[in-house]
Amino acid sequence: MSKILIVAEHAEGKLNSGVAKTVAAAKAIGGEIHVAVFAADAAAVAAQAAKLDGVNKVLAVNNPANAQPLAALLAPQVVELAKSGYTHVLFPGTTFGKDLAPRVAAKLDVQQVSDVMAVHGPSTFDRPIYAGNAITTVQAPAGTVVATVRLASFQAVGNTGNASIETVKIDAVLPSHTRFVKLEAQKSERPDLQSAARVVSGGRALGSAENFKIIYALADKIGAAVGASRAAVDSGYVPNDMQVGQTGKIIAPELYFAIGISGAIQHLAGIKDARTIVAINKDPEAPIFEVADFGLVGDLFQIVPELTQKL
Repeated sequence: MSKILIVAEHAEGKLNSGVAKTVAAAKAIGGEIHVAVFAADAAAVAAQAAKLDGVNKVLAVNNPANAQPLAALLAPQVVELAKSGYTHVLFPGTTFGKDLAPRVAAKLDVQQVSDVMAVHGPSTFDRPIYAGNAITTVQAPAGTVVATVRLASFQAVGNTGNASIETVKIDAVLPSHTRFVKLEAQKSERPDLQSAARVVSGGRALGSAENFKIIYALADKIGAAVGASRAAVDSGYVPNDMQVGQTGKIIAPELYFAIGISGAIQHLAGIKDARTIVAINKDPEAPIFEVADFGLVGDLFQIVPELTQKL
């Protein structure tokens, strides 16, 4: 039977919503599921992880060095924990997981499986290739399976579980070449882009950072996160942590607004799992209309404010 270790992502005492989707992938694999929480004081996050349906045990790893989630410091600890009989080590397919998983795979001397989007067996998975235009089935080689989970492909498990919590001490030599200096992050009252149920994104057609205020206004009206195309990011309208697409964030909201976005293949790769796509563009031939469930052809500077007002 498989014994699966999930490395939890968390920040400011809150468990990342992607962990619940990673547990869903683990349940598809089948077996005993453990969630490891690495923190200076893991108690609060461990309690949240213990509520996830399907989790058998939560491992709380308390270490002052884990106060900040540095991949260089976490990797040796994850490896030591993985050596205690785990067949799989799973990570959410976020920046955190994509930074940490390759280090763990390298230290375990196994090949990493990236962006698992479907499970066919303990070692057989589907993953996207060619910017999501094709799906390939891969089989992990013998040894511990180290994989990142494509969060847009799985529904989060519920939170009615009651797993046991065990405090674990790990003796691992931590490197000294990497250390935390400071964190610069934008604070926002809007939902997190990767986990939001509604997302409003703007493209290069907005023309300026100032004009993006109409996107923010619509998003605030419906309680949505705000995203952007790569063209808008490259033009300096918004910071790059708002980029949606193949080289940005892969999302799967219930409702996605693509405003002034033509629909380049790289952008579509990031939104293909959205449940409902609404496109607003003055070009009726824009590729975004081929995937949109609802489309409005017209001037976004007229349509969006009017839509916001009516809402």
